[in-house]
Amino acid sequence: MKLIQLTDIHLTTPGQTIGGRDSNANFDRALAHALDHHPDAEAVIITGDLSDWGEKADYEHLSQRIAALPLPVYLCIGNHDDRPAFLSVFPELADEDGHVQRVVPLSAGDAFLIDTWGPDSHAGHYDAQRLAWLDKRLAAATRPVYLFMHHNPAPTHIAPMDRIMLLDADAFGDVVAAHRDKVAHIFHGHCHLPLAGSFRGIPTSSPRGTNHAGWANFAESKLLSASDLPESYAVIFADEGSVTVQMVEFGYTGDVRVEGSPDYADWDRQTMAR
Repeated sequence: MKLIQLTDIHLTTPGQTIGGRDSNANFDRALAHALDHHPDAEAVIITGDLSDWGEKADYEHLSQRIAALPLPVYLCIGNHDDRPAFLSVFPELADEDGHVQRVVPLSAGDAFLIDTWGPDSHAGHYDAQRLAWLDKRLAAATRPVYLFMHHNPAPTHIAPMDRIMLLDADAFGDVVAAHRDKVAHIFHGHCHLPLAGSFRGIPTSSPRGTNHAGWANFAESKLLSASDLPESYAVIFADEGSVTVQMVEFGYTGDVRVEGSPDYADWDRQTMAR
């Protein structure tokens, strides 16, 4: 199974930029790059911050853009989003409780798309109602589960970022840990950083994002840090024995060089590029 994960696309009013970057154009570039290089992907999953200011026009633009794509696109919402505005454009994506949550069958398992949005907050939230939804569906799952969400459940150890992580991580962790044998991987966004680790024994990962980039400034205690690193998305490969996640920096404009052969017999000082 091959999936494309885009995150933190931050669509905004045409002509406006974020960190000097055109997020709408970068979203289009990410889609074009992914479809050109990975036409065999079975789906695109976008893990939140679909809009920069949670405006209905951004969701209308997103709806029109993904409708024209040759493969399905599945959506999570993040802290920059507005759930009521989002659902006014995508009403079919509400669960029975009004959250943006669903289970999507994939070739190698099921994608669980969960809703960590909370009003008037950049932090993530996952209340008792949502926990019950997740617990019920994990209990019923008979195939590997690939869990997609916006907010990071594990700390980054960057103080200002961890103030806006998933605040209900302990309760969320109790639910996923109870079904740890079923959950193959947790994919998130939010941090604008390439991250890999684990949460309650479950592997986690996140790419940088399709527009503005963060920076791991461990000395900063109050403000989030930004950088000019390239825009990116993730390519996910999964089968019954493994999950591999590659961060593709489609915003990189430098050279890609041939350095030599992977065959050991061909390694010598004359032929290896150094």
